[in-house]
Amino acid sequence: MTVPQPLPWQQPLWEHLYGYIAQKRIPQALLITGHKGLGKQRLAEQFALALLCAVPQHNGIACGLCSSCVLINAETHPDFIRVQPEEPGKAITIGQIRGLITQLTLKPQFEAHRVVIINPADNMNNAAANAFLKCLEEPTERTLIILISEKPGKLPSTIISRCQKLALATPDKETVVDWLAETSSCSTETLRNNVALAQGAPLLALDYLNDEVLMVRNECFNAWIAIAKRLKSPVIVAEDWHKLSASPLIFWMTSWVIDLIKSSYHAQAQNLYNPDLSSQLQELSERLELKGLYKFYDLLLASRQRLDTQINRQLLFEELLIQWHELNRRK
Repeated sequence: MTVPQPLPWQQPLWEHLYGYIAQKRIPQALLITGHKGLGKQRLAEQFALALLCAVPQHNGIACGLCSSCVLINAETHPDFIRVQPEEPGKAITIGQIRGLITQLTLKPQFEAHRVVIINPADNMNNAAANAFLKCLEEPTERTLIILISEKPGKLPSTIISRCQKLALATPDKETVVDWLAETSSCSTETLRNNVALAQGAPLLALDYLNDEVLMVRNECFNAWIAIAKRLKSPVIVAEDWHKLSASPLIFWMTSWVIDLIKSSYHAQAQNLYNPDLSSQLQELSERLELKGLYKFYDLLLASRQRLDTQINRQLLFEELLIQWHELNRRK
């Protein structure tokens, strides 16, 4: 088992976590926050491995060879517990938290710590969150609970107040581009475009490169422009789009509208979300009214909130694209 080193932008945070180990002051609960794609889960697992490893390296990183590391790699370590939704997009239930509470009533089976990772912690429903509070109010010996969240504001303040906090910040773009260049043969321009598309999140940018998301985004943008030019029907495009992931699509549309508004004020390409699309956006912005763009922007924000409901995705895209079509009606 090869244990990876901390990611470049995580090094100061790792040193902070290693300080807990070196000083033998392990917190009872740790809340790790940050946007998607920054490596929260990876950092949490590295800390867990370091705590459970029998012979960690000089910098605190787990050895990867001892019996504890082997058990973790085989996902059979009794003192390493993961709590996550049983299905993607579902809530963490009170049944899962009650099961965790039962496990925590027993002492750790090894001499080191026991580590619980709950991800995403903000997916606990109200009943589960209330039950989980008991774990924090009545901590068990040698047990660390790590909560991971992209949306800590959804967590009850009673839980947040009982946790040590570690926030991952988005690294500067050049750091991300340099890191991606080590594993990718793509041009620097392609790397920069993917980093911009991922809003600077390194692991998300890497996923985009591997899945050729930039190509899909470009196809969607071309369809969006074709609707504006009356070359495609919004209903037909909506039928195609509902087969894709809705959240990135609505984010892309939102970023295009923000860039259109910026272009109306003659913003430089490097200050746009989509610098590679600047010429088309600038041309389009010259024949659109700002009032209509702001109204459409509000609709996009509302639509992002509606994604958490059981809304019909195709109808959602039809509504958005028909309004976009109307917004581009020639005077």
